[in-house]
Order: sequence, then structure tokens, then C-alpha cells
Amino acid sequence: MVDGFDNTTVRLSGIVSESVVDGVGFRMTVFTQGCTHNCKGCHNPQTHDPLGGEIVDLQFIADEIDKDPLLDGITLSGGEPFMQPKPLAMLCKYVHERGMNVWCYSGYTYEQLREKAETDADVSALLAETDVLVDGPFIEEKKDLRLKFRGSSNQRVIDMKKTEKQGSVVWLDGMQ
Repeated sequence: MVDGFDNTTVRLSGIVSESVVDGVGFRMTVFTQGCTHNCKGCHNPQTHDPLGGEIVDLQFIADEIDKDPLLDGITLSGGEPFMQPKPLAMLCKYVHERGMNVWCYSGYTYEQLREKAETDADVSALLAETDVLVDGPFIEEKKDLRLKFRGSSNQRVIDMKKTEKQGSVVWLDGMQ
């Protein structure tokens, strides 16, 4: 049992326990439920309904993470993870305590999330626990299957630690 989870739940569309397509390395991908972006051509439209999916205890996800010693980290996808920032920030902190990294996909841009974080401590906490942010809405007209870890050319793969240190967006090495 993890101290601090106290029956905390999150609404999910599903979990892929082992993935190599949702970030660098061997990852668990957590698909959140609920998204208001409604991007035309979205890869995961089943995740849009905020009342869909299922409610899952963070403890269950933590247990699944602990069962797999090969994981490099987790990826939060969606849906829109920033619709449920508080429990996801808790989960990401747990992942970091185990020496793993966190990737997060969001339909919001980094700049929009920074603005939200000014008045929402939970958004700020999830941003702080994110190592790599893939930001921006999927734009079908900018779809490019040759891009690594993103669906359309407007999306950025942001190294969050370097970005916070520098004060401006820094792309993850090799992703531009």
C-alpha cells in the first residue's frame, strides 16, 4: 500500500502495460478518459466522453508498475491528462520515486498549460512531474506519419527540465 494514495482514483480509458511507441524506452501507457479538444481525426476518440471509461484506484496502477522491472517509465495519454491533474501528479511522483521517467501527451500547448498552472496548483504539480511533454492539438491537415512520438507537425516534444531551467521551450534531443 502506498502512503498518500488513500483510495485516490482516476478515470481511465485503459492501460497498455508494455509499449515502445509512446515515448523513448519501455513504457506503461495510461490512457486517461475525458477530453474537450475533440480534434478532427483523433487517434483515440473513445477517450473523449468524460463519463466513459472506468474509475481506477491509483494503488492498482502503482501495483502494475511495480510488477514490471523492465519499465523505463510511464506515458500519460488520453483523453486529456490535464483534466485530472491531481491524481496523475501523485502517480507521477510515485514513478519518479522509483527512478523512472514520465511522458505526457496534451492537446494544450505548453504555454496554455503554464497559464493554467498560474491559478491551478494541480496543473502546476503535474507539469512539475512531467519529464517530456508532447503538446498541442492533433491537426489532421498537419498529420505526418514520419514524425516520432507525435501525430502532427504542430506538436512539440518538449524536454521539460531543460525548458524550465532555460525559461523557454527546449525540444527533446533529436525530436525537432
